[in-house]
Amino acid sequence: MTDIGRYRLVVFDCDGTLVDSQHNIVAGMIAAWRRHGLPEPTPEQIRRQVGLTLEIGVARVLESDDPVMIANLANAYREIVRDLRSRAELHEPLFDGIRELIDTLTAPAIFLGVATGKNLVGLKHTLDELGLRDRFHTLQTPDHCRSKPDPHMVLRAMAETAVEPEETVVIGDTTFDIEMARSAGATAIGVGWGYHAVEELHAAGANAVLKHPSELIHCLQSLSANR
Repeated sequence: MTDIGRYRLVVFDCDGTLVDSQHNIVAGMIAAWRRHGLPEPTPEQIRRQVGLTLEIGVARVLESDDPVMIANLANAYREIVRDLRSRAELHEPLFDGIRELIDTLTAPAIFLGVATGKNLVGLKHTLDELGLRDRFHTLQTPDHCRSKPDPHMVLRAMAETAVEPEETVVIGDTTFDIEMARSAGATAIGVGWGYHAVEELHAAGANAVLKHPSELIHCLQSLSANR
């Protein structure tokens, strides 16, 4: 049985942590801006907001609080992504080492979860395409949760699995994930292969930042031993 110390619930972010979806997100957002005749945002502007609920991310990229334009852009993005999905052109490969990590975390005493800015339909599609849907015990999305960095997603995941904060670890690539985890009283682990810089993850309060998924097990064992 896999030993991850005191931890019983492992909650992953999706985009930028489990899967590399930045091409889809950037292309979809730029297409939405074009559809409404707006100057295109840069890829970096878009990547900075990945992980937030769509409308919040759109507002931050747009640098406006105009509710009509925010709704129009968000709806356009959703339509574009749905179209890509329907044509099987939505490519979201797992990052190297993630599948092996999930296989390693297979144990009756370990719950796996996802907390993401994707909607539930999109998340289930992604996990189904990867053959991983049945590996996760709790899925938290903006359909029923407040946006990161609010701790709502993690609190719901803990409630659904009856796991305490000190037994919970959140793994993500953005400062939104780190802040969410800390606000929920969980351990916060950053990853160095996503959309925010390693230095930012440390500054946000990450307990550790991984260079590769294979480091997670030892990291959790060490954190458990040093608590």
